[in-house]
Amino acid sequence: MYVSHLSLHDFRSYPSVEVPLDAGVTAFVGRNGQGKTNLVEAIDYLSRLQSHRVATDAPLVRAGAEQAVVRAAVVRDGRTATLEVEINAGRANKARINKSPLPRTRDLVGLVRTVVFSPEDLTLVKGDPSDRRRFLDDLMILRAPRLAGVRSDYDRVLKQRNSLLKTAGLARGSAREGALATLSVWDDHLATIGAEILAQRLSLVDALRPYVGKAYETVARGASRDDAEITYKPVVEPGSERSGPEPVETTPTVETLRQAILEELARRQKDELDRGISLVGPHRDDLLLHISAGAERLPVKGYASHGESWSFALALRLAAYDLLRADGDDPILVLDDVFAELDSQRRVQLAELVADAEQVLVTAAVPEDVPAALAGARYHVKAGEVTRDE
Repeated sequence: MYVSHLSLHDFRSYPSVEVPLDAGVTAFVGRNGQGKTNLVEAIDYLSRLQSHRVATDAPLVRAGAEQAVVRAAVVRDGRTATLEVEINAGRANKARINKSPLPRTRDLVGLVRTVVFSPEDLTLVKGDPSDRRRFLDDLMILRAPRLAGVRSDYDRVLKQRNSLLKTAGLARGSAREGALATLSVWDDHLATIGAEILAQRLSLVDALRPYVGKAYETVARGASRDDAEITYKPVVEPGSERSGPEPVETTPTVETLRQAILEELARRQKDELDRGISLVGPHRDDLLLHISAGAERLPVKGYASHGESWSFALALRLAAYDLLRADGDDPILVLDDVFAELDSQRRVQLAELVADAEQVLVTAAVPEDVPAALAGARYHVKAGEVTRDE
């Protein structure tokens, strides 16, 4: 699978641009602020309906425009399909395949699969748990696009439940009794949907774990695949007398997880009412990252050096790529200004690891930042003009 043509209209800095692409490596070279990252961001947006740079869609629409359009011709097994998403400021987005509207925009998710390496990847290691949850959920949805709807349903339930907790916490008498009765209904919704997300994440971490070890061994100097470890840490621990924040090593059934969430919701109800926020569920979980230091296992956050942190971040992205590749089609690899952040050895290692991917899209400020192993087509990007080298 690869993108053979990209069309943008009022996306980011581009009023309009047409970019023919080939399989293999394509590099976009230009100084910061010239628009090179906007090109690869658009392709990644088609994959996930999310940007790897911003949390909302509003910045994706060019200033002064009402909507942006991202359109790509995608080749798979010799057949070409045109995927399109219309990003509307303040209104619902729309999606099309071969000009035919899709019933739901999220039906576009996963038809193109991307893995993005960027300077922001360091937040996977040093950032908040929300960054690692997003990493897992994005990968989970690329592997099973139907889960985009499950995650959306969970976000809706969580928002409604939080609103009810604030109301119930302030209510008194019969009003409080009514709010608590309604709360039990939302507890069941949260536990049911949350259990499915939790089960999927646990299964994903089990599948990802060997790939992380292998990738870390490759990119970290002198490391072995046993030196990097990932463990899922849920708020609830099924099978114990009470829930707790211990890592789960095996994958329980969805029903077991649902019951564990319900039990923990009951136990934490007073805390939730006092604080007016949901304290139980997969939105509070974390992915633990550890490295070996002699005979010890230490958290990457707070203990790893800058180089070790980068190696672990790269290992997570490479593991995601290898897992998607094992599922079937090669995902499109996007290397967004990542080489400027790496030392020379890691540049060479990363380039050699991804050079055989079906399509690799690289952005760099200067030509020298593109490793020799990633020789291929090259575009120069300047002030919104995208010009191919002949």
